[in-house]
Amino acid sequence: MTAKDSKVKKVVIQGGYGAFHEIAAKHFFKDETIEIIPAVTFRELFQSVKNQKADLGIMAIENSLAGSILPNYSLLLESKARIIGEIYLRIKQNLIALPGQKISDLKEVYSHPMAILQCQQFFDRYAHIKLIESADTALSAQEIAGKKLKGVGAIASKLAAKMFGLEVLAEGIETNKNNYTRFLILSENPQDIKKIKDPDKVSISFDLSHKIGSLSKVLSILSYYGMNLTKIQSMPIIGRGWEYQFYVDFTFEDEQMYRRALQAIQPFCSQLVILGEYHKGRTVME
Repeated sequence: MTAKDSKVKKVVIQGGYGAFHEIAAKHFFKDETIEIIPAVTFRELFQSVKNQKADLGIMAIENSLAGSILPNYSLLLESKARIIGEIYLRIKQNLIALPGQKISDLKEVYSHPMAILQCQQFFDRYAHIKLIESADTALSAQEIAGKKLKGVGAIASKLAAKMFGLEVLAEGIETNKNNYTRFLILSENPQDIKKIKDPDKVSISFDLSHKIGSLSKVLSILSYYGMNLTKIQSMPIIGRGWEYQFYVDFTFEDEQMYRRALQAIQPFCSQLVILGEYHKGRTVME
């Protein structure tokens, strides 16, 4: 590793210290020194990358149980940031509170809407607890610790509990243990993008003409050239009734065939954008 490569990288995350975004970032950059920069919202995350307050961003894009975070697709398309990597994190949700508290003491539990959705079945057993949506899992934990809130819990990571001196009242409360979140690594620095050698995965966006079979033709062409579709997501185009923007991820083994596939679908697509060419991400545990 060169001196240039070994410098501390500033990585902006959505949420506070101890958030699952931070855990994912530490796994992805496990051999590098990073500084975590918290952002309350995903829009703020993109602004931090754009304004060079951070070198890179890491953003959740989909969860195996709760589905896609749709607004993040729009933020990605609107920005100049490009995907340079991905990682899949096994999400283990925990009920945490001030030391000495019991589940029977809790009246309210705060967390991110997606975390609440993942744990709904657990809380069906505790009718006395009111679930309240917040901006982030870790920020909820931080507020409980900072204000010493009794009778209040949070759904968050063990890292958040450890960082803020809270106690885990119930571990692994997610309904389905096959609970994974995919995170994208984002950069606006052309040098970061150029460093990606021999990519085997790509994310693209396009919209189609209002003709019968347009999407089918595009997908058939990708299949013909050996592209392995891993994700397709549609989003309505604002101001154009019943027309959709498509976001597609696929993997490939032959980069030359991939380039040919892009050329082949071009006549059928308008506003074809390559959102990132990168390496398939690995799956890690918290």
